[in-house]
Amino acid sequence: MVVFVWLLMLLDQIDSTRHPPFNPLPVWPQWYRPGDFLVGGMGSQVLCHYHLLTFTTPPSWDEAEISDKIPKFYQHMLALAFTVKEINDNPRILPNETLGFHICDNYNIDQMTYFSTLELLFKSHHFVPNYKCGAQKNLIGVIGALDSENSFHMANLLEIFKVPQFIYGSFASEESDAKEFSFYHMVPKEDKLYTGILQLLLHFGWTWVGLLVSDDNNGELFLRTIEPLLSQNGICLAFTERILQKVQWDDYDDFTGQVQNLDHHFLNERVSTFIIYGDPMTIIILNAYLFLSPLAAEHTFSKVWILTAQTDFVLTGVQMLAGDFRFFHGAISFAIHSHELPGFHKFLQGINLYGEEENEFLTYFWEVAFDCTVVDSKDSANVPGACTGEEMLESLPGPVFEMPMSGHSYSIYNAVQAIAHALHTMYSSRSNARAWRSGRRARFLDLQPWQLHQFLQGNAFNNSAGEKVSFNNRQEVEGGFDITNLVTFPNKSFFRVKVGRVDPTDLEGKELIIHDDLIAWQTGFEQVPPLSECNAHCHPGSQKQKREGDKFCCYDCLRCPEGKISREKNMDDCISCPKDEYPNKDQDRCLPKSIHFLSYEETLGVSLASVAMSFFLITALVLATFIKYKDTPIVKANNRDITYALLVSLSLCFLCSLLFLGEPSKVTCFFRQSAFGIIFTVAVSCVLAKTVTVVVAFMATKPGSSMRKWVGKSLTTSIVLSCSFIQAVICLVWLGTSPPFPDFDTQSLTTEIIAECNEGSVLMFYLVLGYMGLLSLISLTVAFFARKLPDSFNEAKFITFSMLVFCTVWMSFVPTYLSTKGKYMVAVEIFSVLASSAGLLGCIFSPKCYIILLRPELNNREQLIRRNNCRIPP
Repeated sequence: MVVFVWLLMLLDQIDSTRHPPFNPLPVWPQWYRPGDFLVGGMGSQVLCHYHLLTFTTPPSWDEAEISDKIPKFYQHMLALAFTVKEINDNPRILPNETLGFHICDNYNIDQMTYFSTLELLFKSHHFVPNYKCGAQKNLIGVIGALDSENSFHMANLLEIFKVPQFIYGSFASEESDAKEFSFYHMVPKEDKLYTGILQLLLHFGWTWVGLLVSDDNNGELFLRTIEPLLSQNGICLAFTERILQKVQWDDYDDFTGQVQNLDHHFLNERVSTFIIYGDPMTIIILNAYLFLSPLAAEHTFSKVWILTAQTDFVLTGVQMLAGDFRFFHGAISFAIHSHELPGFHKFLQGINLYGEEENEFLTYFWEVAFDCTVVDSKDSANVPGACTGEEMLESLPGPVFEMPMSGHSYSIYNAVQAIAHALHTMYSSRSNARAWRSGRRARFLDLQPWQLHQFLQGNAFNNSAGEKVSFNNRQEVEGGFDITNLVTFPNKSFFRVKVGRVDPTDLEGKELIIHDDLIAWQTGFEQVPPLSECNAHCHPGSQKQKREGDKFCCYDCLRCPEGKISREKNMDDCISCPKDEYPNKDQDRCLPKSIHFLSYEETLGVSLASVAMSFFLITALVLATFIKYKDTPIVKANNRDITYALLVSLSLCFLCSLLFLGEPSKVTCFFRQSAFGIIFTVAVSCVLAKTVTVVVAFMATKPGSSMRKWVGKSLTTSIVLSCSFIQAVICLVWLGTSPPFPDFDTQSLTTEIIAECNEGSVLMFYLVLGYMGLLSLISLTVAFFARKLPDSFNEAKFITFSMLVFCTVWMSFVPTYLSTKGKYMVAVEIFSVLASSAGLLGCIFSPKCYIILLRPELNNREQLIRRNNCRIPP
């Protein structure tokens, strides 16, 4: 009771001199008016379509605030009338019942909104809460309003009585959730609109955009929602400007101040995309601003306008004479989904000024739209500027009236159809059927509005356009938004081209469906999508670096670090190529790496293999020569068997180098280092045995020497076997615990993958080399101290020199091996094997071969026992 008393007190304070008292206007001919009775004597149901036509504060420079109306929205009322007529003419829906409607005007005043709503609820100009007086017109549902503010004012009263309220405007979820029970959304909530705007910007790559929002609660809510959403997806707002909804048109300074605030935004060439959020008044004010600001107007021909669903292209007042929408040519609008209805165009063509009785709304619309005066049809010829009645709606430009059904009109049509189908379902229910049979049929006049909710929520039907209409569990009609492109013409008319759709049923990130080839761009873009970004793109091969003090959409471009690439534009960070690929010169893609190993086919591999085979053949010839001359003194000296073993091991050393050539395999990796280590150890052991033999033989020649018992094959055989056995044990442990295996090194070389043998245990590998080096040092030391022994017993000089070469080669091998990669590391090891083996072969056996083959006269016992030094002639 307190609420109603407060409302009454508030309404009593309305200034009747400025805004006339509300008087419901008859709108349609007799057969449309509420309260009519048809066959069966049943009363019609009343629908209230709320706030369809009026807006306040249109452009005017008068000192007084002038109330004006926008004729374009008259189509909403015509859609309501068309739908009611279609239902009443359809015998399959609500047979024997007549559906009526009542149109209210609130003059865009909050107090009048409450006044009109109370009048609808209590059916009388004398408000008595909880009592119904006057004509029995049964209110069953309310359609309205276009904006959220008036809808909420209505809901404050309608929700108390659970009257269904059908909203045909697009509201934010946060606004309508609190009124979820009474609200039925004929249009998807703005959540899908946010997704559509985001996907559109991403589709065209517009990352630096401006935002113009209405200076009201809706604009603030949109700004709070859209700004973080865009930011999360790499899009920045270059500026945010609020458009005053109630510009003081009588104060020129206030208006020009608004113009100056917007001027510098239009001069910014980097911002080519403007998002507009608001209602038709936002466009009216913005269009006036563009018309009055030549500087800004000049630059708007290189801008893209993105408009939200509640915004519409309308003209009012003086704009209908001087204004147009050429500034908005090519604008992309998210429009409420619509579909042309059979018969609607013909219905509009049948609207006639003098054919409608008692239709004051039509009279006012006709005068405003056609700029004429409505007089009695008999006097029209005698009154200057009188309406003839022959004017056609098709002749009106789009900003004044559009013949195609708009999205809002389509939503109104579906709302009325939803109510009618819900009533029909209730009418056809089993309970009413049983009551009919018993003679107690429930009268629709006794129907309460709250009883309609259960039939609305589960109701689904196909409208005359063939589209299915139903409410989900949030009392919202499923669907998306159409995307239209505005094409303007010099005669102030325009045409909307449907170029896409926001379809929420598609996968996430794919909700936007748009056809770029259908879009007509502004004349300054040469019919190609413009750029709207803070700076030029960072091309592939570079990455973004944030500028200090600027938004994250403003950045510098730096070339990718070495070894990294960027395949796409505007990458935040460069990425590394996969292990088997490497960056190309421009660092914008990865190229496959080639396999890198020492092949038999390449020059280096062929050269090393040829050298190895040559030395093998030379060693084999030396061995054959020694076998042929085995009974000569020079061959028999210093243990013939050890000499044979040394030559065989050297020949195998040359052959084992071939295991290092070619692509590594499991077999070659498993055997090559172990074979090399054991064979070389045998060779070095033979050299050590020969050196020890020289020393022991020299010491045994001294009178009374105890070394004579060591002279013979047993000592040399023991040395060779024991030294080789230790190396064999080391290799067996290596192969049994952590053997070498084929591996690929993708890091060492930039453009190639090294096919190599991973040594498994690096410790065991260097232990094998270390043991071999230890034997070499021992052999070198022993040979060095024995180098001055008499020549008849002495090979120590040649052994000393050969071991010096051997140790020098392998001491150089270690640092060189560690500092090279790939096939060159393998080549270093092969070269070391060949060089050290060739050093042993050449230094030890070349003097003997010289004597055997070229100086056979020196190969006799007398020469060997000479105490003087033997000098080999050149």
